[in-house]
Amino acid sequence: MSEIFIQTFFLYFIVIDPLGNTPLFLSITQNMDTNKKIRIALSATIIASIILLFFALLGSSLLSYLNISYPAFTIGGGIILLIIAIEMLFDKRQQRKEEDIDLNSDNVSVFPLATPIIAGPAAITSVIVSVSDIGTNFTNQTAGMIALVSVLFLTFIIFFIASKFSKIINKKIIGVISRVVAIILVGLSVQYILDGIKTFLV
Repeated sequence: MSEIFIQTFFLYFIVIDPLGNTPLFLSITQNMDTNKKIRIALSATIIASIILLFFALLGSSLLSYLNISYPAFTIGGGIILLIIAIEMLFDKRQQRKEEDIDLNSDNVSVFPLATPIIAGPAAITSVIVSVSDIGTNFTNQTAGMIALVSVLFLTFIIFFIASKFSKIINKKIIGVISRVVAIILVGLSVQYILDGIKTFLV
């Protein structure tokens, strides 16, 4: 159970990328006072949690209904994650997210913060693939769900700290961390593709 928790926690932390999303959060909430930033952070993480838990619980059923096989989705998910990892390595993902920010949104906690910044395509894909990969064992599935909720709670904590100490956030340090994380994500995405091919061929 602990191994499943650690693996899924690490995966979700990479694809949700709370550290990389912190400058975006501060950019979106730059004209708000500290208390409002914290309320926005809490609301965004709760909404993102609902979205991701929905796909965690019903993602496999949705794939079955659409007649999408597990190998096909795993390979597709691996390709998406590989593209994202390459974007992170060359700092393109951060630029794309910044370009997509809509500061005129009526409710920034829903859009763009909750989705697509926190609960984006990569996170949703990873949740569905991870839940399907864990299998039907209740204990392992529980560990996976706890890992997901833990990462989302950690995301709120990071946003909370950033709201309090926004002046000390160093984008260069975050950029270095994101590149290290991207290298790990490359390995995970390739493993997804290999697992999908292996399952298809068996």
